[in-house]
Amino acid sequence: MTKDVVALTKKMPDPLSVIAGLLSGGPDLLVGAEAEGALVRLHDEQGRPLLSVEAPLLVQVRGEAERLLGASEPEVPYWWTEARATTGVKEAEALAGTFVGRIATLVGGTAWPRGVATSIGVVNTEGMTAVPVPAAAQPAVDVLTDKVAVVIQDRPVVAMTSWLADTFRAAAEAELGLQIVTPAGTRLSPTVRGALPGWPSRWVVQDEKCGYYDGLSGAILQWANGLFVTLESPDATAEDPRTPIAETFAQGAADTGERQLAISFRCVHPADDRLVLGGAVESVWREITGEPPAGWGTEEPANLPWSLRQLTDVAFERSPEPTWVVVVGSPERPGLATVRITRTTAGVEEDVTLAFGYGAAEEPPTEAVQKAAEALATRHDLQSMLVQVRRARRDLSVPPHFEGPGVPYAFVLGAEEVRTMPGDRARRTPLREKPRELGPRTRPALYYPFPGDPSDLSGWQDFERVMRHLKGS
Repeated sequence: MTKDVVALTKKMPDPLSVIAGLLSGGPDLLVGAEAEGALVRLHDEQGRPLLSVEAPLLVQVRGEAERLLGASEPEVPYWWTEARATTGVKEAEALAGTFVGRIATLVGGTAWPRGVATSIGVVNTEGMTAVPVPAAAQPAVDVLTDKVAVVIQDRPVVAMTSWLADTFRAAAEAELGLQIVTPAGTRLSPTVRGALPGWPSRWVVQDEKCGYYDGLSGAILQWANGLFVTLESPDATAEDPRTPIAETFAQGAADTGERQLAISFRCVHPADDRLVLGGAVESVWREITGEPPAGWGTEEPANLPWSLRQLTDVAFERSPEPTWVVVVGSPERPGLATVRITRTTAGVEEDVTLAFGYGAAEEPPTEAVQKAAEALATRHDLQSMLVQVRRARRDLSVPPHFEGPGVPYAFVLGAEEVRTMPGDRARRTPLREKPRELGPRTRPALYYPFPGDPSDLSGWQDFERVMRHLKGS
């Protein structure tokens, strides 16, 4: 049974329904509030946590429950109430199911996963023992060692929920790695994939053939000395480690014809009280899809309708600390972006990584890429931009098997970078096709085109030649 449960309701769970849910283990369990009331926990008699309940979240963006849970959702707006049971305690799992079952019954709605709310009666917790502190110091942490924090997730898509984001921060502050363990059928949201730091952090996938493997590299793993590490081959040497690769990862999936248009760019704006953020993302979204983003949020599910003003207000309130947000599209045109806003000596920087998904019968609108680049270069202080086409899932989630790398379709150098480059180096490209000028002739940005064919990896050789040339190598 999954350790995470969610109630999707049209009405906000009122205090009485939440209390009824928290009494699912009877009146003897202790209730405590943390994070200024945003997190409520059920404890046993020794004060050890059994169930953690997040504050209800009002979701005003269509399609998030389907994207992250594979669940049918009420008409927006609706309330998303999430709870997590302590791992390894059977009664805690039953508490979680009863909690969301009571919420869905009293307020009106559904519980995820389907069938989790088998009963709304009181759960017998007599003689129950919970995970001791500090292993459960964070709601999402299942195992804590002196090297890593281990999170076990059994859900269709591991998303950047508020408590997983808190775990990322806590692990970083404690200088620990973060290892996410999932069953074979689970995928990652691009937000989690992009946030995973380097070793010893990794995505650990359970596999019936080899036990465990790294979901991003395919390396077979084993638990040793307090963390998951790669399994060494008997024939390995210092010069040739010969890391075994999981057969499941290597086989991957057949090419379904699905594609992604991946775009990453950075804009550097002059610091100004009148600055409005998010306009660069919106401009690209409109050029590629013909419509603005559907919603955004500081966690997943993205719960707020798209608003430049609200996004700007959040970033200014958090300044000088950086702000991270996720931006999503409509279910009809899958799109997802992460935006990191940082105040630096150069000004206000927006680092954006975004992707759009296309089915086998759809073609990525690559002809719109140049228009998007020109909009960034002329109106949004573009520094640089890289566009790739890759064979990957239309829904943008990251599967635990090999996916081919993207191939460069275009690279754009912002006008200020072109201006400050010595001589005429930016225009004297080593490629056969000359770069195209974007914006005013007196101060243009430069657009470098590449083949963009996912079956032809030579595009990376051309891209490397351009980079070496621009750096003066």
